[in-house]
Amino acid sequence: MRAVRASVLFVLLMAAGTACAGGGRPVDLATVSSVDRPEPVGAEENPAAPSTSAAPAPACDPTASLRPEGSLPPAGQMPANTTMKAIQDAGQLIAGVDQNTFLFGFRNPTTNALEGFDIDRVREIAKAIFGDPTKVQFKVVTSAGRIKALTDGEVHVVVRTMTATCDRWKDINFSAIYYTAGQRILVDRTSKIENLDQLGGQKVCAAKGSTSIKTISEHPAKLIPVQVDNWSDCLIMLQQGQVAAVSTDDTILSGMVAQDPNVKMAGSRFTQEPYGIGIPKANTDMVKFVNGVLAQSIADGSWAASYDQWLGRTGEQRPAPPTPVYQD
Repeated sequence: MRAVRASVLFVLLMAAGTACAGGGRPVDLATVSSVDRPEPVGAEENPAAPSTSAAPAPACDPTASLRPEGSLPPAGQMPANTTMKAIQDAGQLIAGVDQNTFLFGFRNPTTNALEGFDIDRVREIAKAIFGDPTKVQFKVVTSAGRIKALTDGEVHVVVRTMTATCDRWKDINFSAIYYTAGQRILVDRTSKIENLDQLGGQKVCAAKGSTSIKTISEHPAKLIPVQVDNWSDCLIMLQQGQVAAVSTDDTILSGMVAQDPNVKMAGSRFTQEPYGIGIPKANTDMVKFVNGVLAQSIADGSWAASYDQWLGRTGEQRPAPPTPVYQD
């Protein structure tokens, strides 16, 4: 029986070989000249301008916050009937952060822990409340979702490279400024582009809900704005040739350069982006407390050490910490 099976198999194999070698016509394969690389989820070209139905923000100094009240209370002993006491009783600080902005808020691929300059600011607040910098629940939010996370009460603070503006002050409070950045452009290392004026009619990427996408949309060179959910998506689109440039704060772009030596920052700053910690509008006591934490961080050298650890690797000389400005 085995011999019969072997003979049948041999005949079938020979027949198949004869068919392939003979005059049979092979099936034509589809010719593929190129394949469009998929765009990141949520990428949108020429997004609609934000609604202008709301009253314009009154003129203000967006960098001016609320003055701290005396010395910080001892950790673990927050005053009764305060926002800080409610957070202490809840057992953890809930902070809205990023996990995709290298050097500011990113996930360490080895430890899976969130790290960066912004993450250090969160841990300083937690340490001031609890005496333990690890008592934090991190909640990842997008640029577009920062304000909503605060107004909906999902988080106690947002520390996510957020520029303090008069328009945002209508909905939330900001701490004193803890870092000042400026918008620049990121291009391929071989590019001759130096400014947005040279990018007329070309696609330029920025994050949804950022001040950067607004600047791109309103630029007189008639750029084609492309908005995405996360800054890392902009870098991917630049690497894939889907946009001509990325434009946002130089601090964020520095992280992209550190990740990819084939891109570079070009030109000089053309905006000022003062970063503040977002806090719900009603929690003015928390604003004053956080400003006390920031002042202490600057005074004891923690701010400088954090800068050196994260942003020092960009090669930029460490600036002086921002001098706090208060409304009174």
